Amino acid sequence: MKVRVLGNTHSILDQYLAEIRDTGIQTDPLRFRDNLNRIGEIFAYEISKEMQFEINDVITPLGVAKVPKLCRQPVLATILRAGLAMHNGLLRVFDRAENCFISAFRKYTEGGEFEIEFEYMASPSLDDKVVILSDPMLASGKSMEIGYEALFSKGKPAHIHLVAIIASEEGVAYVKNAIKDENVTLWLGAVDPEMTPKSYIVPGLGDAGDLAFGEKIDSK
Repeated sequence: MKVRVLGNTHSILDQYLAEIRDTGIQTDPLRFRDNLNRIGEIFAYEISKEMQFEINDVITPLGVAKVPKLCRQPVLATILRAGLAMHNGLLRVFDRAENCFISAFRKYTEGGEFEIEFEYMASPSLDDKVVILSDPMLASGKSMEIGYEALFSKGKPAHIHLVAIIASEEGVAYVKNAIKDENVTLWLGAVDPEMTPKSYIVPGLGDAGDLAFGEKIDSK
């Protein structure tokens, strides 16, 4: 598995990362969603550099231009609900992509422990396609692993790009150990050093789903 951390090279991404972490800015859910959207666009642009292009003739008012064009659009997959805003950013760039939605949630026990459970998936065939699976936070890594495994119920992708905005060091190690396929690239915005006992990334940004869409009542 290849790992790419975009925050390791300074760009406008750093500004967006700073804003989604900032408690003063987080009070505006529209701006929070817009920043996730813009971060998704940046990831899409960077991932597009790894995809296949072919030369096409394009008719201009003055002649014919030979222009590289994407051979095939990817399938954009996301884990509900937190992934929706970033998914929209990816979709703005890959505007003709097919889409896949995965429902997974934290199921809590009476003792406060939880497991990530897969619930539902809506997807086209993924056979021999490039898939981009996004989830804003890669904490323990279990949600990403479950989402990754769910993809294979719809076929065997040619390549899978896993995308998270902020990850924990522990989560990155977990995903690298759990997913051995060479046809996988892990894309990250930033990697933080710690997690709380409830598997929230520190310093992180809090609950991305709640900040984007409002607080929820967790399943008990």
